[in-house]
Amino acid sequence: MIDEKTKQLIKRVINVFETGTPEGKYDALVVYPDGTNGSRQITYGRSQTTEQGNLKKLLSLYVQNGGTFSNQLSPYIDKIGQKPLADNDVFKNLLVKAAREDGIMRSTQDQFFDTAYYNPASKFFDQNQFILPLSMLVIYDSYIHSGSILRLLRKRFGEYPPANGGDEKKWVTSYVDIRHQWLKYHTNPLLRTTIYRTQCFKDQIAAENWLLDKLPITAHGVEVS
Repeated sequence: MIDEKTKQLIKRVINVFETGTPEGKYDALVVYPDGTNGSRQITYGRSQTTEQGNLKKLLSLYVQNGGTFSNQLSPYIDKIGQKPLADNDVFKNLLVKAAREDGIMRSTQDQFFDTAYYNPASKFFDQNQFILPLSMLVIYDSYIHSGSILRLLRKRFGEYPPANGGDEKKWVTSYVDIRHQWLKYHTNPLLRTTIYRTQCFKDQIAAENWLLDKLPITAHGVEVS
């Protein structure tokens, strides 16, 4: 069971990976050529959801929550994922403005990223009987960055998760090592630049910081505590 204090620490580390600050930049918006077939897409928010991923769900929740900019953003919801919006400056400026000026957008992002990413990661953590905070950090990062614990990576090492009689530390260490190599030599050059994530985990494993109680944690050059 991960307590609230540890959960917030884990989120701060991930926020650094995603937007460069422990608090997270709710108004962060960039366009990357990381969509289907190398297409350009918007990446937005505290934990950087994508135009071709869950941006539509985030904005639908924002409208449902009665956000200040709901009327302006509503017409775009059905276009997301159907019509590229990476070059639509009006839409992009609305997203940034909503995050900067409307507390409902910020609270909606917190709600959404928990529902879409943290809670599924926590379910995997619990079902597989992991107990260590560093394990949760590794698992949550994989859900944020890759959508899940990737089966193709799990097939590359033999250790079982604790629920199946495996050793937790060995499983996590193996997953981190395999994921690090996968990112380092990935065919997508953007993914190759993200090995700072797994390097952070390798550093924490080397320091035996399984409880995440040796602070600060250095994440991509930023100290997090």
